[in-house]
Amino acid sequence: MKKYLLAGLLAVATGAATPLPATAQGPTLLNHVALYVVDLQKSADFYKNALLLPELPEPFKDGKHVWLRVGPHSQLHIIQGNKAQAHDINTHLAFSVPDLPRFMAHLDRLHVRYGNWRGEAGQTTPRPDGVQQIYLQDPDGFWLEVNNDKF
Repeated sequence: MKKYLLAGLLAVATGAATPLPATAQGPTLLNHVALYVVDLQKSADFYKNALLLPELPEPFKDGKHVWLRVGPHSQLHIIQGNKAQAHDINTHLAFSVPDLPRFMAHLDRLHVRYGNWRGEAGQTTPRPDGVQQIYLQDPDGFWLEVNNDKF
């Protein structure tokens, strides 16, 4: 018994232990999403003011990056340098809010345009599970969904 325990400890100490299978490591978690934007300040202001995302310290300190918190352990990195281009609504970031009508009123106060999937202004789209959604675009035309999912 001592021989097996000693062999196991030696294997771990030397790095010769068999790695855990991927399923034993847990799920892969979202760390951040990066958006390459045309106007850093305009985009950062939009996400901070319209979506109410708090700014985080970023390590580059080069005036080309803004980092924002989008979840307990997830971030949105906004990076300066893109050229204007079109974006399809099927590719979007989705956010949840506890009170969608209140959030819509917030957007109305800021004069931020939003609507349902079909583009009908001020309207929501119901998902088959009852969750209500709205869609809007950031200053670069990236699509965003905001919903009232309670997951």
